[in-house]
Amino acid sequence: MSDFRLRPFEWSDVPAITRIYRHYVDHTAITFDTEAPDETAIAEKYAGLLRLGHPVIIAERAGKPIGYAYASFYRPRAAYRFTCEDSLYLDPAETGRGIGKAMLSELLAQSRAFGFKQMLAVITADTANSVGIHERFGFRRVGYYEAVGLKFDRWHDIVHLQLAL
Repeated sequence: MSDFRLRPFEWSDVPAITRIYRHYVDHTAITFDTEAPDETAIAEKYAGLLRLGHPVIIAERAGKPIGYAYASFYRPRAAYRFTCEDSLYLDPAETGRGIGKAMLSELLAQSRAFGFKQMLAVITADTANSVGIHERFGFRRVGYYEAVGLKFDRWHDIVHLQLAL
């Protein structure tokens, strides 16, 4: 029995999203951001996602957000309007509990319902857990870029994965 639930985004989630994302910016190369956005920037980003009607999912336990996921346009040009890129982040204390799997499953369902036809995942190549969960959902590797992100004085590769929705 799971002790978490998935629900839509609420404005009160902004501080938790900011805190979770800050951890990944400050301590990992999962994101290539080098400075964590503040709550105002996160709120602006989510306002844009909501305005577009794009899928945004919050995982919560006991009323506390412990993860989030969203899908939005892969690129801003009109020809890409049916292709999305996913993002999933968990509180670091919550990994390995099936929450990411549940969020990705729901994100895929909501992305299909929205009308997206393709989902891309752009993942730091040495992030085996992120690559693995996508592959378990049927994503296939379609690209590999070497040494494209410099973070923590080290060059990082990225892998592109794709799933037809």
